[in-house]
Amino acid sequence: MKKLLAVTAIAAALMATPALAQDYPTKPIRVITSSSAGGISDLFMRVLGDAMRPHMNNQPLIVENRPGAAGGIAARACQDAEPDGYTICILNVDTLAYNQFLFKTLSYDPENGLAPIVNLFHLIQVLVINADLKAKTVDELVAASKEKKGTLSYLTASIPLAAYMENLKRDKGADWVRVPFKGGGEATNAILSGSTPIGLIGLGNVTSQIQSGKMTALALVNNVRTPLLPNVPTLADTGYKGAPSQTWYGLFAPAKTPKPSIDKINAEVRRVFADRDFVEKYVISRGQVPAVGSPEEFAAEIKSNREAAKQVVKDSGLEAK
Repeated sequence: MKKLLAVTAIAAALMATPALAQDYPTKPIRVITSSSAGGISDLFMRVLGDAMRPHMNNQPLIVENRPGAAGGIAARACQDAEPDGYTICILNVDTLAYNQFLFKTLSYDPENGLAPIVNLFHLIQVLVINADLKAKTVDELVAASKEKKGTLSYLTASIPLAAYMENLKRDKGADWVRVPFKGGGEATNAILSGSTPIGLIGLGNVTSQIQSGKMTALALVNNVRTPLLPNVPTLADTGYKGAPSQTWYGLFAPAKTPKPSIDKINAEVRRVFADRDFVEKYVISRGQVPAVGSPEEFAAEIKSNREAAKQVVKDSGLEAK
């Protein structure tokens, strides 16, 4: 009799799983982003949430900005949230693959604290300057930095790109210094104001400023051409080495989040990305490359990125802080 009851209970649980997945979500889902308001991940999650909502029982995605600590603040908040499917986060490759090799201690566990849901997109990174610097090429920027010793600064959210700028500084005798990066919106304003006139930044943050002539694009850092800037060379075209890794943004949930919830979000994101109009308007036109796949594919990509990151950091000479 006890065995019969046990079998019945298991069967009932198996039958209930699809129903639970179908009912989910029953309330708004919090999305923690490591960018400040106006940054790439902040803006994207708002349009993605609108597109997903009709197929998520009309429940909204509520964006919560937690910038700072190289993505660590957002990652910790996400990791520590209740793993019930109602908190997710959008984080980038640095937070999941690089930080563990750059910081002696982390407030979160990049390998076990978060569950991958789906990779969203890779960024096209661009080297831009405030137009008042007048430089038109990377070589001209290096020359300008030598003329303005001790006055030029740059920003970038990416450790590989920071390594590139430091290597360029050493190899070409350039004179610039890196300043902290808090988010895409703040970074754009810093370049526009001239307080930090050089930026290696996601193209989506600065497309309109380049088109208006307020910023000058010198090179496409990831060595990927884009129809948005047909006359801007890649770093390979200019004779310089490109960035040692790609830059992506993906969705995660706290570890131990129910698999049906993860699969539901993954499926709905992929459904949205199957809409060519959405992808053209909110991904490609913003200097991004779609990268959606299964949670398992994303987990494998992260593992590969982590192995590469260890070597990149070693080769750069950067020491853990």
